[in-house]
Formats: sequence, structure tokens, C-alpha cells
Amino acid sequence: MNAVINGISMAYDDRGSGPALLLIHGFPLCRKMWRPQFNCIPEAGFRLIAPDLRGFGESDAPDGPYSIDLFADDVVELLDHLEIDRAVVGGMSMGGYVLFNLLDRYPERLSGACFITTRAHADDSAGKAQRLLLAQEVMKFGPQAIAESFEQILFAGESLTERPKLVGEVYGWMTGTDSRGLAGGLLAMRERQDYTQFLGNFTLPALAIAAAEDKAAPPEKVREIAAGIPGCRLCIIPRAGHMANLENPGAFNDCLIEFLKGIRF
Repeated sequence: MNAVINGISMAYDDRGSGPALLLIHGFPLCRKMWRPQFNCIPEAGFRLIAPDLRGFGESDAPDGPYSIDLFADDVVELLDHLEIDRAVVGGMSMGGYVLFNLLDRYPERLSGACFITTRAHADDSAGKAQRLLLAQEVMKFGPQAIAESFEQILFAGESLTERPKLVGEVYGWMTGTDSRGLAGGLLAMRERQDYTQFLGNFTLPALAIAAAEDKAAPPEKVREIAAGIPGCRLCIIPRAGHMANLENPGAFNDCLIEFLKGIRF
């Protein structure tokens, strides 16, 4: 499906009925990453919304600048378009940064929050320099530069060696992304706010999902989120890396659905 959102065409999936769960993909990915959730979440009695953020997947990739604020604004306008007053929002990695922004700026639109293999910290100076370098490289050399940088850090070692088809599929998503979207996403993440000192202000039902073998958002980073948000639950997915929902979908889905069933919408 497509809708005109904040002046761009945004692609999204809308499946099932019931209380709404909106899942935000990570960088440099797209909504296809939620494939293992497309059936089980609706079967559990929930409506699943999965958009491609601007610049990614099948959504438009306009020239920048992009920002985490802008990604969050797009999500809220999509909820308006779908006439959804409140939703549980789950964000993976970069999607988690968008989720923090939504909690900060649009808390009334959320009924719960799920932080998936993400972190509350902003980039340090070295991280910011690396983001800028990658943004320059992708505009010069194309999305291949990003795919080659990210392939090794997205997966657990076992997945890299034993699941070449899955790794190749995700690599294809990355190389199929518009360079403007990739550069825009990198620069948006580079300038994101640090939320580590504000975790105690978030009072909605919350779940933090870590992956035991995550190289990009190690479990201790996700533990910090769970420890900082009052009442936040923590799940650590075994035998999985940064792409926990794809690498171990059974454990991931069980954790997420249990959380959803405990929320008073």
C-alpha cells in the first residue's frame, strides 16, 4: 500500500485487525525485514502496520536533509492517515531512535514501546565522523559501500556461515536502497539526541529486546534501556545477532506477543 505522507509517497503494509502495532525498520533496511511477523502478529489478534521510512524500501527517496524528527513526523502522519489514535510502536536499531523521538514528542500517540536491538546513546565524536564518511562514500560509490560495511555486523556468526540465503536476501535489500536515503539516514542518526538521561521519564508499558550475539547493539546497551525505564521488561534472544526477528523468529515472536497481550489498549 502507498499513501502521500508529508509530501512523499510512503509504502507500508497493513495487516490484521485489533489493537495496532507499528514496527519501524532499522538502517539500512526496509519493511521486508518484518516478514516473520506479518502472519503471527495478526493471528494473535493485533493489527500490524509496517512502513518503509522515507528514503528506504519502496517509499520515495527525496533529497535531504533527513532527520529523526522528520522520520517521527512521518510515522505520526501515517497513523493519522490510517485513523489510528494510539499504537504500540516497536523500533529496531535506527527505528528505535525514531521510537525515542516519538516518546519524547508524541507520547499521547503511543500505548506501549518496544525497543529492538537498539540503544539510547547518541553517537560519540568517532561515531559521528564514521557516519559522515559513510554518507560521503555512499553518494560517491553507491549503496554497495553500505552493504559491504553492514553485512558482517547485522548477523550472528552462525547465521553468516549457515544461512547464506537469508544473508544474501538482506544484502539485496541494502543494495536496492536509494543512495540519497542511505546518506540521509546516516546523517539523521549522526545528529540524533541522547536519551540516556531521560529514560526514567518514560512511563508507558515498555519492552526491550536484545540479541545474545548482537555486534551493533550489544546486549548491555539494551539492558541499559530496560534498567532505565520504569517497569520495562527485557528479553534476550538466543542464537541471534542484530537481525534477531529474522534469525530467531520463534523466540522473538513469543516475547513480543506476550508483551502485547499484557497491554491495556
